Amino acid sequence: MARAGLSADRLTQAAADLADEVGFENVTVSALARHFGVKDASLYSHIRNAQDLRTRMAVLALAELSDRSAEAIAGRSGKDALVAFASAHRGYAHEHPGRYAAVQLALDPDVAADSAVRHTELTRAALRGYGMWDPELTDAVRLLHSTLHGFVSLERSGAFHSHPRGVEASWLRALDALDSVLRAWPA
Repeated sequence: MARAGLSADRLTQAAADLADEVGFENVTVSALARHFGVKDASLYSHIRNAQDLRTRMAVLALAELSDRSAEAIAGRSGKDALVAFASAHRGYAHEHPGRYAAVQLALDPDVAADSAVRHTELTRAALRGYGMWDPELTDAVRLLHSTLHGFVSLERSGAFHSHPRGVEASWLRALDALDSVLRAWPA
């Protein structure tokens, strides 16, 4: 019998909150059960297993990140859209480190179809002002995501803090460089 008050959505939200506190990799079914004061078995009527829970967190985080990105780029184009999109991602990663880690999870296309498609379309929208079409646009999307994820991951790990130049100055310079590359993208 299902425990009153528990649902897949409530478990997913709690797991995402827990991931932000203790790290995505440290969220387990047991940890979540302890959070609710129930036995592990009580959760299995709502989620299939730990992988199902991780997938649900990733889909939730991808939807949240997409919402934030959509709001950031609305009415913008070119460098303004690029900076807004990039800043939305960086801000999300800092505010929700566990959720951001969940976004990096490789998802089954059927499970994450809507979330993944929306996120990809928002990324393409952020780059639309650069006048690219496929296959160049796909390459530019990959470059953008690689740059953002690399910067944010290194920043979060503390790798940039030993240098006297401020991280924010490097972030802005990286966005300037991305803008230059995208404007000069070979056809």
